[in-house]
This record gives sequence, C-alpha cells and structure tokens, in this order.
Amino acid sequence: MIPTRTDVLVVGGGPTGLMLAGDLARAGVSVTLVEKHSQGSQLTRAFAVHARTLEELDARGVADELVSMGTKVRAIRLFGGSVRLMLDRHVHSRFPYLLVTPQTNVEKVLRTRAVELGANLLPGAEVLKLTQDADGVEVTVRIDDAEHPVRADYVVGADGYNSTVREQIGVSFPGTSVLSSIMLADVRLTEAPPDVLTANGVGDCMAFVAPFGDGWYRIFSWNSANPQPDSAPVDIEEVRQVIKRAFGTDFGMHDPRWTSRFHSDERQAPTYRVGRVFLAGDAAHVHSPAGGQGMNTGIQDAANLAWKLAAAVQGWGSQALLDSYQGERHPVGQAALRTSGALIRAIKVKSTVGRIARNVVGGTALSVPAVARKVAGSMTGIGLEYQRPNGAHKLVSTRARDIPLADTHTRLYEALRDGRFVLVLPAGTTAEVDADRITVVHTADQSAPTMLVRPDAYVAWASDRTDAAEITKAADTLGR
Repeated sequence: MIPTRTDVLVVGGGPTGLMLAGDLARAGVSVTLVEKHSQGSQLTRAFAVHARTLEELDARGVADELVSMGTKVRAIRLFGGSVRLMLDRHVHSRFPYLLVTPQTNVEKVLRTRAVELGANLLPGAEVLKLTQDADGVEVTVRIDDAEHPVRADYVVGADGYNSTVREQIGVSFPGTSVLSSIMLADVRLTEAPPDVLTANGVGDCMAFVAPFGDGWYRIFSWNSANPQPDSAPVDIEEVRQVIKRAFGTDFGMHDPRWTSRFHSDERQAPTYRVGRVFLAGDAAHVHSPAGGQGMNTGIQDAANLAWKLAAAVQGWGSQALLDSYQGERHPVGQAALRTSGALIRAIKVKSTVGRIARNVVGGTALSVPAVARKVAGSMTGIGLEYQRPNGAHKLVSTRARDIPLADTHTRLYEALRDGRFVLVLPAGTTAEVDADRITVVHTADQSAPTMLVRPDAYVAWASDRTDAAEITKAADTLGR
C-alpha cells in the first residue's frame, strides 16, 4: 500500500537504499522505499564487502549473519602475484579481511532488517517525476499502471547509474567510460587459486578471480580486442581465453551457472543535494570494479546520511548538518574514483617494460608496513577520515575504534546498535546529557579519552580530560 505522506521517500532498493530505509526506520522516521523492479534491484555485479562496511553493519547487529554467508579473503594478489596486500596484517579491525559474497546476500540481510524495523518497502513502484517546494517534495509514483501522488519531507535517490531522481533535479553526471564489455561469469575451477582475490592484466586483456567459498568463483574478464554491447551474450570460451592470457591458465574453468556483461564508467555528480533531495550510491558516483569500492561506498553514504535526515525530520538537526553530507561524502566518492581508476590503469599497462616496473615498484612499496597500512586503510575504508574542524581533538572526524566497555555492552559497536550517539566515559565518571539522544557507556581504560561517537561510528567530539561542563556543551551542539 503506497502512502500519500511519508517523512522520507527512498528511491532504489539496492544495498544503499535498503541501508537508508533500515536506519531511518530504526530512528523512528516514517520511510517508504520504492523499487521499480518487482524482485529488488536485480544487480549482481558486486561481490566484495570491505572491513569498514562490515563495521557499519556490526553497529546494526547484522555483520555476523552476513559473514556466515561468505568467504573471508585475507590477502589480495595483483599482477600475477608479484604484488600482495596482506589485509590480516594491516587492517586493525574485528574484520581484518575482505568478505566475498554476492550482492544478493547483502540485500537479503538489509531487506530483512529494514522490514523488521518498520520500513515500508514497495517493489514494482517506479518514480515518474518529482517537484519540490520549501516544505517538501511531491513525487508521482507508478504502480500497476496507476499513478499515485506521494508527499515527502525529503527524497533520497539511490536509484543507480540511470537515476531518475538525479535527472529530475537537474544534476549532471560528468565523467568518462573506462572499460566496455566487461564479461562476468560464475564458474567452478578444477585447479582453484588460493583463497585470495587475484587480479592481473596483460594490456589488451584483464581478469579478476574471487572465491565465493562454496566451490564457485566470480570471474571478471575484459578483452579490448572484442568490444560488445551490454546486451550481447557472453561467450564462455572467450572468457576462458582471457583468463589464460591474464594468468597463464584457465584454472580448469567449467560449469558456468551465470554470465552477464556490463560497461564501467567513472562519473560523479557535482552535488549530492538539491534542496530536499539527496543522491547516494551509484546515483551519485560510479567507478570501475577494481578494488570493489562501489557497493561499499554506497552503504557508507547511507550510514552517513540517515541519522542526519532523521535529525532534520525530528526537528533537532540544522541545515548545516544536512549540508555536511555533501562535505563529508563527496570527497570520499572522488577518492574512490581515483583509487579504482589508478588500479585499473595499472592492470592495463601494455608494455613488458612497463609491467615489470609496475610489479617491482608495487611490490617494493607494499613491503613497507606504513605504506601497506595506508593502502589497506584506503581500500577497506578503515583509514577514512572526514575533515576535522579547526582546533578539534585529533580523534574528531575519524573512525571510532571498537573498544571494549565496562558496561552491559561488551563493545562500543554493540552500544551503537540503537542508532543514537554514544558518550564514552572513563569508569567511575558521570555526565548529564540528553538521554533520548545519547547513550552513556564506560570504558575500563582510565587513560582513554572521553568521546562522543556519532550513530555512523565516527567521532563527533573528544577530550583528554573529563570535564562535565565541557561534555554538556559538546552534547548540546549535536544537531548543529
């Protein structure tokens, strides 16, 4: 049943939209999600869930369920194995690995959560047009050939590359095509590589191999000599030949169960907000599959935006808080384009001399622990930081570490599961704060700084001393 009125209308039922819908419903906001496909987004390209995304899911109580559905990949092997990034050495998290699992599993977990929290999910519903005024957004939605008007305080376009919402608000999507005719195949391998993410290229051919953990492998392959439209069927023998070119073997590839073809662009919307309408996920940014950034960046967009929208709907969040979504997430989208683009161009190096130089430089650089930690932090999102205000504590705008607590919650991320701010105090100290918005917990480490942690698990405020007046002042500025 489509409502005539909702606080937030989310357009798009992929991981980004489902994460948003669940978070908004958890905050007590009425949220309706419309998805034009009757069976979800029908996108199956994504397969990698990075550590920071798993941390965000852990703060919502669903990470362990998703982990049980996938394979933990603790190393990434590039360029024929000459460059290796050991995630379990350099990612300091409860999840020191890359989780390989189909996007459909991510959507299943997030959809179940959203429904249980009370979000209204409407498959087979397509947005036709929208207009906004100072007080809200009027949206026309088509279901079963009938058009329905919906009034929302805010609208979020999480409707992908061909976003109707982005088109309706007149936001451009500048960029270029990076790879055309990428072939996908889920296959079995007789001579399987070790459980690492493996990638290599030989100039005109490129391939990725990732294990699902159940005997199936996801193959990405690209042959620049044979471009085809996205609608063209995949020739499994061509996939086999590309794999042989890239790795020197086809690993005994057989029994394909699914194939597809797509193209890859590098594009980003210049603004993620126009009035009361926001863009997130692929509607805001797209890039190459290298590094597995797409789905992860979208889910983290949602984690950042949801609590800010809830604050605005409930009357305690300012316009500056809503503007901070653009200020924090647009640079992250830019970084994802840069890193995935650099990786894909490195894989595509054609000359033998160039590939040798790439392998030597890359292998040498990642043998330096500080460099490896930086690269791992960038790829997994663990090292992501937002811009810190002048004069703020060094922890402000950084990812909050999942520290042990001395309360009934055993970890900080468990305390974050109700979607509120969390004030972390040294044991034996107290502070008067708004109990409706802030959960107070204690850490057993007396030397730990006092921290106010945002619902998306970033530090909003911190101090090396426990001063009641200072804490109260910080808590009073939440919505600003």
